[in-house]
Amino acid sequence: MTNDLMVRVAQRIEEADGICSFELVPQDDNQLPAFSAGSHIDVHVAPGLIRQYSLSNDPAERHRYRIAVLREIASRGGSAGMHERVRPGDLLRVSSPRNHFALAEAPRSLLLAGGIGVTPILAMARSLHAQGRPFEMHYCGRSASRMAFLDEIAQAGFASSVVIHADDVPEQKFDAQAVLANRSEGTRLYVCGPTGFMDHVLETARRLGWPDEQLHREYFAGVGAAPLATDSSFEVRIASTGLSCQVPAGKTVIEVLAAHGVEVPTSCEAGVCGTCLTRVLQGTPDHRDTFLTDAERAANDQFTPCCSRALSPLLVLDL
Repeated sequence: MTNDLMVRVAQRIEEADGICSFELVPQDDNQLPAFSAGSHIDVHVAPGLIRQYSLSNDPAERHRYRIAVLREIASRGGSAGMHERVRPGDLLRVSSPRNHFALAEAPRSLLLAGGIGVTPILAMARSLHAQGRPFEMHYCGRSASRMAFLDEIAQAGFASSVVIHADDVPEQKFDAQAVLANRSEGTRLYVCGPTGFMDHVLETARRLGWPDEQLHREYFAGVGAAPLATDSSFEVRIASTGLSCQVPAGKTVIEVLAAHGVEVPTSCEAGVCGTCLTRVLQGTPDHRDTFLTDAERAANDQFTPCCSRALSPLLVLDL
């Protein structure tokens, strides 16, 4: 990975049940690379284990990055590693910020956060407030005890633009229909959180007539494709060399290509970050990512070889 940085963990805070925040500062006296609201960084949690975490602090800050990590019950090593091993004073290797969830120019923005999805949404709220751009933020969670940054939000200059929805408080329960029905012309919707929450929001928005180009989402994890072991095999061909490889059940395209000396940059290995996005010249991909939009998937001219497969017997890749 290029443009990696070494940062020091300056602070670790238990923000809510199962959620820790980590403040990362430069190892030296230099400023950190600038970032925009919606950005994430890749964190090397352990050798060979890289995870993406959104930046939640003010994008105007250059002296620190702040991430928050939910301890997942079914952790594959990322969240467990952060919670169990990372302590103040530790050095971490991270990437420069990247943004696949950037704010667009709009007369109004509607920000919807579910659980740990508040991290990029909070940075967006800070950025919009600083620019004097109208927005409304809704923050949803199972209970206040499991929602990070509530005190921080309550004390922020934009607190009056935020509505808190805790499921265990009946009068606070989130009603997507009611929130999304009152849409002014040109409003952009940004949603981040668990897959079920996001799917509900986006399906409701489309049913109410929101155009797809005004809907923006950020996933934290893959949507759970069928196990690779049950998939059929297919062929991939490298356009530049003519190399053909068979991708069997139980193997990813990335793994098979690497075994034949073809390295494709990867990061999340779950179809979330887009690092491995590869152009498809022939064939029909079986899209299993959460990075591409519905329109981009329908075009079938690119796919994520870390998790996606093929619906056709052959995929010709622009490599």
